[in-house]
This record gives sequence, structure tokens and C-alpha cells, in this order.
Amino acid sequence: MALERVAQDGLVLLGCGKMGTALLTGWLGAGVPAASVWVIEPNPSDWLRGSGVHLNDGVPGAPAVALLAVKPQMMGAALPVLQALGNGGTLFLSIAAGTTIAAFEAALGHRTPIVRTMPNTPAMVNRGITALCRNAHVSDEGMALAVALMAAVGETVILDGEHQIDAVTAVSGSGPAYVFHLIEAMAAAGEAEGLSPEVAMQLARATVCGAGELAHRSADSAAQLRINVTSPGGTTAAALAVLMPELPGLMARAVKAAAERGRELGK
Repeated sequence: MALERVAQDGLVLLGCGKMGTALLTGWLGAGVPAASVWVIEPNPSDWLRGSGVHLNDGVPGAPAVALLAVKPQMMGAALPVLQALGNGGTLFLSIAAGTTIAAFEAALGHRTPIVRTMPNTPAMVNRGITALCRNAHVSDEGMALAVALMAAVGETVILDGEHQIDAVTAVSGSGPAYVFHLIEAMAAAGEAEGLSPEVAMQLARATVCGAGELAHRSADSAAQLRINVTSPGGTTAAALAVLMPELPGLMARAVKAAAERGRELGK
């Protein structure tokens, strides 16, 4: 099991905010001993203090993995702590949006094995999806370890290369916000048709969550699931006649805007 190396050699987690906490919870649940984890976090939560990990207690000499989970704007201040581990056997794993592999290589050393990932916030309920890409110094064994660590909080997908990461950010990284906005818009539309705000919101939330679960469990394509709900000439068909000419183009523009912003931030 890939995580056995972490238990043996240790893991450093730089930053333990919401995403770091979700990952750490997943790893501890998957059997990584708390004693094998070193966390560097200036504002630790009560949960983190009581988790049994090494907290703000330096780093081991040659840990299996160092995971970078600080905000991109804090990365510069945080990296010096880990520079001694660069160009060695420690695998660096980044979940920081907008920081390129090249930037990490410049900071840590050009022979440092680095995997860049893009998770999303449903990781907090073990329903995330994380895309991963690596530099030339990451072995297949190292990549398998990175995948195993991110699989503790949901699904994983391996990219062809870092050039795809901005598209991933735009679809799944930012995507939960699009879905939350859909809930808001459906609830507001329900209110406009005479429902109370509370009932409209309950209906919208439950419908989006339920449809998502149905898509998750069903072998059918999304298109087929849509067709299954749509009786010819019925109410759903009337709504889709309004939505379908508009939504694909609107979503394409939204995702393009997010991807372009990601490319700007990466420069």
C-alpha cells in the first residue's frame, strides 16, 4: 500500500486550513498514524491541536512527502522551511492554485520531484475530485503515492500535463460555486412563482443534491438522465426549450474566463 511509506518515513503538511484539514482527516481515517505527520500551521484549530500530530515542531530529515497547502500568497514565506528537503527523495505535492511546477522548482531545486494537484471543496465531505500532474523527477511509484493521498478525499484523475491544469481549475476547481449559484437562481425563480423563500430554497437544494447523487450512482450519461426526466410536450421540455439554447454558451464563456484568469495568475 502506497501509504505505508508515509507511515514509515513521515509526511509534512505545510498549512492546515479547510482543505488541509479535509486531507489530514482522510489520511488519519485511511490508517496513517498521527505520529507520522508533521504539520506547520500558524493558526491551528482545536481539532488539529488534539489530533496527535507533530504541530509546529520542525520537520523530519527525509520525509516521504511534503504537501503544500498554504494560500498561494503565503507560499513565498512558507517555502524556506522546506527548502532543505529539495533535490532529494522527498516528494512535493502542491494543492496551491496558480503556483506552477516551474516556480516550485526554482524555489526548491530543479531536481525536486513535484506533483501539482487541483482538488475542490467537496473534498471536505469525501466527495472531491482531484486532478494531478507531475514533473520529470516523479517516479511512477511517487505518482501512485500522490494519487493515494488525494484519493483519501474523493476521486482522482491524472492529466496529460500541467498545460491542462487551468481548464481543470475552471471546471472542477471553481465548479462548485457554479452549482451553488444554480441553487440560488432556482430558489429565486421559485419565489418569483409564489413559493416562500424557505420552501423555494429547500426545494432547490434538495433537487440539485439529489440530481447530483443520481448522476453519481447511475451508469447513464448526463444526456440520457436529462432525457429520462423530459416527457415530450411536458413541463420539463418547456423549461429546457428556454435553458438549452442559452446554457451551453454561457457555461463555455464562464469556464473560459476562469481558465484565462488561471493562466494570468500562473505568470
